[in-house]
Amino acid sequence: MNSSFIDQPNGIFPSVCPLDCPDQCGLLVRKESGKIVKIDGDPSHPVTQGAICNKVRNMTERIYDPNRLQHPLLRTGPKGSGQFRRISWEEALETIASRWKTLAASGEGAESILPYSFYGNMGRIGTEGMGRRFFNRLGASRLIYSICEAAGSEGYRYTMGGSYGTDPEETVHAKLHIMWGINAVSTNMHQVTIAEKARKQGAQIVVIDVHRNRTAKWADWFIPVMPGTDAALALGIMFILFAEGLTDENFLQQYTVGHEELREHVRQYPPDVVSAITGVPVDDIYKLARLYGSTTPSFIRIGNGPQHHDNGGMTTRAIACLPALTGQWLVKGGGAIKGNGGYLSLNKSALERPGLSRKNTRRINMNLLGSALLEPDRPIRSLYVYNSNPAIVAPEANKVREGLAREDLFTVVHDLFLTETAKFADIVLPATSSFENTDLYTSYWHHYVQLQQPVIEPCGESKSNVEVFRLLAQAMGFDEQPLRDTEEEMIEQALDAPGNPRLRGITLEGLTASQFAKADVKPVLQDKLHTPSGRIELYSKAMQRSGYPALPTYVPLVDDGPHPLLFIPTANHNFLNSTFAGNDKHIRMEKAPRLYMNILDAEARGIRDGDTVRVWNGRGSCELAAAVGSDVLPGVVVSQGLWSDAAGGKALVNALTPDRVADMGNGATFFSGRVQVAQALHLQH
Repeated sequence: MNSSFIDQPNGIFPSVCPLDCPDQCGLLVRKESGKIVKIDGDPSHPVTQGAICNKVRNMTERIYDPNRLQHPLLRTGPKGSGQFRRISWEEALETIASRWKTLAASGEGAESILPYSFYGNMGRIGTEGMGRRFFNRLGASRLIYSICEAAGSEGYRYTMGGSYGTDPEETVHAKLHIMWGINAVSTNMHQVTIAEKARKQGAQIVVIDVHRNRTAKWADWFIPVMPGTDAALALGIMFILFAEGLTDENFLQQYTVGHEELREHVRQYPPDVVSAITGVPVDDIYKLARLYGSTTPSFIRIGNGPQHHDNGGMTTRAIACLPALTGQWLVKGGGAIKGNGGYLSLNKSALERPGLSRKNTRRINMNLLGSALLEPDRPIRSLYVYNSNPAIVAPEANKVREGLAREDLFTVVHDLFLTETAKFADIVLPATSSFENTDLYTSYWHHYVQLQQPVIEPCGESKSNVEVFRLLAQAMGFDEQPLRDTEEEMIEQALDAPGNPRLRGITLEGLTASQFAKADVKPVLQDKLHTPSGRIELYSKAMQRSGYPALPTYVPLVDDGPHPLLFIPTANHNFLNSTFAGNDKHIRMEKAPRLYMNILDAEARGIRDGDTVRVWNGRGSCELAAAVGSDVLPGVVVSQGLWSDAAGGKALVNALTPDRVADMGNGATFFSGRVQVAQALHLQH
C-alpha cells in the first residue's frame, strides 16, 4: 500500500471517518511534523461534502490522549482494579497462545474460547477479515452480531428483500421527510443537511420519536409516541390511507403481494384505537396520514430506535410497508431508508473464510454475554475482546461485569484505552487507530466505497487487528495462506464479489488513486426484489413459516415487571456508544448525564429540575441529573449517552437494560425496560 502519506511529515491527506455511523464521511487530515493537528471534512466527497460532526472534528484529542495505551500489559491486581505491568509483545503472544493451545486440547475444546467484537471501527478488513478467519481456524465459539440493527433489518428484509432503500442523494427531491425513531441531527447529520436543502424548496419535515431531541426541535412537526407502539401508528396510517382512497392501486397491483389482505387486516386499527395505544391524538393521526398520502415524493428515514424493543422487527416491517401503499418507490427521492448496506455487500466468504473452520461450532448471542459468562454448563473459559467495550455497551451490565470478574476466565482485550472491559482483562494489547491502518470502508446509508491509507505511524507499540491475528496464527502454528494475507490482498478478495454486480469496476487500484467510488446502484424496483415473490411482500408467507403473523401487526411489549416508567437509554450528541465517553474534550462538550422526565412524573415524586435522581429496577441502578419538562410523555424517561465509569461511575445506564432477545434477528431490547425513579436523597444535602 502507498506508504507515502506516512512518509510525508507535513501536508493534507485524504482519510475516512471510522465511526459506526451511517454518514461515513470523507475526511482531510492535516499533518505537521508527522502528527495530525487538524481533521476536516473532504469537500470533494459527493455526499458528505466537507461537513463533519464535532465527534470527529475533535478526534485528535482521542488519538493523542495521554491515556492511550502504548504497550502490552499483564494484570497484577484483582480483576477490575486496573492494576497492570508492562510486558513485551513476545510474552503477550506466547501467553495467549499457550493458554489457548491448552484449552483447545482439553475436553472442552476451542469452543470454550469466545471472540467478542463489534464495529468500534467500521473498517471491514480489521473488523470482519483476519479476526473471523483466525477464530474460524481455531474452532472457537461464534458470536451472533445482533446488538445493533439486527431486528429491524430482518423485519425490513421480509418486506423488501434486504437492506435496499432510496439513494440518500435523491432525497433532496422529497417534499415530505419523515424521521421515524432517529435523532438524525446527532446520528445521521448529512440526511439532515439534505432534508434542509429540500425544506428550502418547500419540503416539510416530520419527526416521530419518544423524545423531543435535537432532531425533533429542528423539525416542522414533532409527534411524540409512546415507546414500542410505532407499529400501531403505522397501521393506523394504513387504515386511513385505504379508507380515504389515498393508496396507489396500480402500484399495489403491479409491485406488491397481499394488498387486499392488508386492506382488510388494518380495519382493526382505526384512529381511536391507535390513539389509545400510542398517545398520539386522533386528529394528529388523521393529519399525518393525509399529509403522507397526498404528498409526493415522500420519504421515511427509519431509525434504530423503534427496533430496540421486544417487537422491533415487526415494527420496522410495518413502517416499511408504507411507501408501497402510496407508490413512493417509483418517485425520485421517495421511498424509505432503513439501511442500504446490501448495495455494498462484499464477498463475505472470501473475507471471512468460513472454510477454515473444522466443525460447526456453537453460536452465542452477543446480547446475552452476561448470561453466557455465568453459564455453568459448557462454560466460556477465555474471552477475546476487540472493537467493543461490553462492560459499558452490553445489556444487563451488572451481569456482564460479574462474568468478567471470574478469576477462571482468561480475558484478552485489544483496544486503544484501558476501557472498563480492559480493566477485567488478564492481558491488554494496544490497538492502532484507524488513521494508522490500511482498510476498506462501506457505508450502510450512502453508496460509496472508501479506502483508508495509513496517515501516521502506529502509536507506541500498538498494532492493528489484522497484524495481531496474523501474529496469533503464527504463535498457534496455523500456516494456512489466508492467515498470512496482507491487507491489500484481503481488500482485493473482498471487492471481487460476483454475487454483487454493483461493485463491478471498483478496485483497490482505483480506490488508491481516488479514495472513494460509487457503486452502480439502480432504483429499488428496477430489478426483482430478493423476496420469495420478487415483489414487496405486504403479506409474507416466509414470515408465516417462521412463526410470525404474515401481515404487519402491533404486538405489545413484553411485561418487564412492576416499575411504572418506560426507560429509553438513547444516544447523545458527542459520544458514539462508549467511544469518546472517556475523552475529556468530548465529556466537556456533552457536560453531564441527564434523565429527561415529564413534569407530571417529576412532581409526583417531588423531583425538581437538576436534582440528582436514582433510577432502578431489579437489574441494577444508576444516578443521573433530572431534566424536568415536557420533552417526553408521562410514563417515559429518557437518558442520552453511555457514560464512562471515569465520569463518576454512577451513570451505568445498561445496568438497567434487559438482555431479552427481540422478536426477530436475535436483536437487542435496550428500550423495553421499565424503571422507578426517586430523589437520590443522600446527594441532596
